[in-house]
Amino acid sequence: MKKMLSTLSAVVLMAGAVSVQAAGDAEAGKSKAAVCAGCHGADGNSMVPSFPKLAGQNAKYTVKQLQDMKEGKRNVPEMAAFLPGLSDQDMADIAAYYEAQPVKTGKANPELVELGQQLYRAGNPESGVTACAGCHGANGDGMPAAGFPALAGQHAGYTEAQLKAFRASGRGDEAGPYRDNDGESMMMRATAARLTDAEIKALSSYINGLY
Repeated sequence: MKKMLSTLSAVVLMAGAVSVQAAGDAEAGKSKAAVCAGCHGADGNSMVPSFPKLAGQNAKYTVKQLQDMKEGKRNVPEMAAFLPGLSDQDMADIAAYYEAQPVKTGKANPELVELGQQLYRAGNPESGVTACAGCHGANGDGMPAAGFPALAGQHAGYTEAQLKAFRASGRGDEAGPYRDNDGESMMMRATAARLTDAEIKALSSYINGLY
């Protein structure tokens, strides 16, 4: 029994050591993220609407996305060449670096603000769309502890593409691309499946100007 407890204690200590080792180092991540700058910008504020802004994103979410892409759970062809050489420590460092960078918000289309704000803050009870603020925060800061991503300032074009990909996967009757790495709860697939094109466009625009 003593031997078993001793072994268990060793395993626990090892697990703790691994956890500490995997903690991200933003300074180390700065140099490791240099290769990402071409698409995502040197400070994580990409200039191209189809490439996501990574600045200000919580590290837990960024690491999960990188791991999902590397393991084939999320298909992003543009990332395929970069992922094989990234270790868990590299991912943690890069994520920590981007988390520390301030995101540059954009501007929402004034004509879409009313609908976008309504959907973001209150959802659409008639169609069963839940409020985005419940998971992503009133100001779009996300919920780092839960790994729910920050949305504020994200390119409208990128957000629109992701919502449509979740919707396609949630409905199962639309042409891809599909995205389904939102876990067993299927929160994003279930929500996006109920959104219309007009609602997705309004939400994406509102989120781009959210701060």
